Amino acid sequence: MTTFTLDIQAPGLRLGIVGAGVMGRGIAQIAAQAGIRTQLYDARPQAAAEARSAVGSQLERLEAKGKLAAGASAAALARIEAAPSLAALADCDIVIEAIVENLDAKRALIAELEAVLAPQALIASNTSSLSVTAIAARAQHPERIAGMHFFNPVPLMKIVEVIDGLLTAPGFADALLGLGERMGHVAVRAKDTPGFIVNHGGRGYGTEAMRILGESITDVVSLDRILRDCAGFRMGPCELLDLTGLDVSHPVIESIYMQYYQEPRYRPSPITRQLYEAGLFGRKSGRGFYRYVDGEQQVPAEAAPPQARPPRVWLDPMADAGLRAPVAALLASLGTPIDDGEQPQADALCVLLPLGDDVTGSALARGLDPTRCVGLDALFPLQRRRVLLTTPLTTAHWREAAHGLFAADGVAVSVVADSAGGVAQRVVALIVNIACDMAQQGIASPTDIDRAIRLGLGYPQGPLAWGDALGAARVLTILQRMHAFYGDPRYRPSPWLLRRAGLGVSLLTVPA
Repeated sequence: MTTFTLDIQAPGLRLGIVGAGVMGRGIAQIAAQAGIRTQLYDARPQAAAEARSAVGSQLERLEAKGKLAAGASAAALARIEAAPSLAALADCDIVIEAIVENLDAKRALIAELEAVLAPQALIASNTSSLSVTAIAARAQHPERIAGMHFFNPVPLMKIVEVIDGLLTAPGFADALLGLGERMGHVAVRAKDTPGFIVNHGGRGYGTEAMRILGESITDVVSLDRILRDCAGFRMGPCELLDLTGLDVSHPVIESIYMQYYQEPRYRPSPITRQLYEAGLFGRKSGRGFYRYVDGEQQVPAEAAPPQARPPRVWLDPMADAGLRAPVAALLASLGTPIDDGEQPQADALCVLLPLGDDVTGSALARGLDPTRCVGLDALFPLQRRRVLLTTPLTTAHWREAAHGLFAADGVAVSVVADSAGGVAQRVVALIVNIACDMAQQGIASPTDIDRAIRLGLGYPQGPLAWGDALGAARVLTILQRMHAFYGDPRYRPSPWLLRRAGLGVSLLTVPA
């Protein structure tokens, strides 16, 4: 097989970009800022010239804000040329295609490029969901085709995935990794699998959130608040889907599910399908999970907590010690007497600290009165929001007493229905487990999985590091208990997690 070598740092490197839409112009901007001569072509007349003008305006704004040195915007813009035809790219060392996400269209473009490019020129596809191997399969020289997936907006999303197709020549992906780094991005290498790293790793967030809504455990607003405040996500899953637009995200959800031959971990929800069919795409359509008035999301104010308080609290003595200690300290700070008996007194609120199990099952297993039992998710910090779970028999009296108690210091409280894994536990556990299975499949190195997902999705931590922070053994316990409760293979633990939790080592550990 041919081996490609290319000096990515060469001052005279010539880059071509086909497709002058948002992605193409973003790639052109960062390439020009990196000192790379760039030719931008689009099949629509004047589109490349319009894109070049738009990039120039953006560069001028950056310079005006002091983010570029004086004169840097003009120098960068001078490196971008609007190509009059595809043939004008003939002298390029690398061409990145950023056209419509359609397999036939990409194959047709590659055939045209092969007719004009030099034999040693490289072709990279900015595909987000198509197989790089399939894109290259009908090319005359599939060995010079690879994937280079940027994220929108390109100048701000400092991550790029580089993907080897099965027929990609050795050395090509290395050249693209160097190109991504020269452009100022973190470049990670991925195997040619559905969703690559970021879109694959993101499956757990939205799909599990929809599962929670589908079980009527909580509502849209509370779900978003819990996952923002407790787990630390920048946006809740429903507002994120509204922002992205279900016209974009739902087809990707279904596509990855089908490409993995209906793997249960990626199972879509009827909820997003119904919104998609109704044209309720989110912010762009004025309604999705939320309603939007003049572009503003309509969110009801959080209700004031009740003033009720329980006489005393029985805190489950069998709970995880690492979870029980901060809850006991919190109750002491709230001035609430703690019932230390093996069984609760008749006037005690029973507080359980579930870890993957549901409150009802725990109450029955301990012989407790389910009418005065609540669960508190203590896996995540208790400073911003506290989540209480109630059994189907928890009375209004005890529910309000628990709510009033845990909101007494001004911290918000969300009360939800009983759920194996609660809300944040089950979502984060699924995210960690999917990342573990990506590592098991060798889709990318554990370090690259974490870097790509953290930068590409804005998660608080890379999922493997997050699993380490929570405790791999705890994450495994959550999944095993959820798997036992639901009998659903979507919760089966990855072999990667099983082995590392058993050995007591980091989820980032690779074989020697």
